[in-house]
Amino acid sequence: MIRINRETDYGISILTLMARRRRERFNAAELAQWRRLPQPIVSKILKHLARNGILISYRGVQGGYALARSPEEISLADIIVALEGPISLTECVIGGADACQYGANCAVSARWRHINQKIRMALEAISLAEMDVSEPTGTPTGGQAITVHHSCV
Repeated sequence: MIRINRETDYGISILTLMARRRRERFNAAELAQWRRLPQPIVSKILKHLARNGILISYRGVQGGYALARSPEEISLADIIVALEGPISLTECVIGGADACQYGANCAVSARWRHINQKIRMALEAISLAEMDVSEPTGTPTGGQAITVHHSCV
């Protein structure tokens, strides 16, 4: 089965919230509370996203995380690659003929590369801004919870 991992799903959910209020800085504790996720997982996701250029990390008392680019400039492919690595349905797509014992004799590797390219193009065509379609806007402050409609959390 082809699917993104749980951390990537959580990461997209977190980034969607950040995109809605893009001029603000967020810390892991508040994002974890608002998304009702464990803080250690949120911290790990935020660090990966910052390390891979999706977020900017700010230190100090007023520190936190903010989007590195506008939500319209961040694609789902960018996020998936940042959290999971290259988008690849099979080993031969990223590793070439040497990644498989059948190598040059494989009858389907060219088709897998084509399919992989189509999937990647579809993910590149969807921006983070487009992911925010069903969630209510709100101003979560002072421990006030917001209602979140999320498919997997």
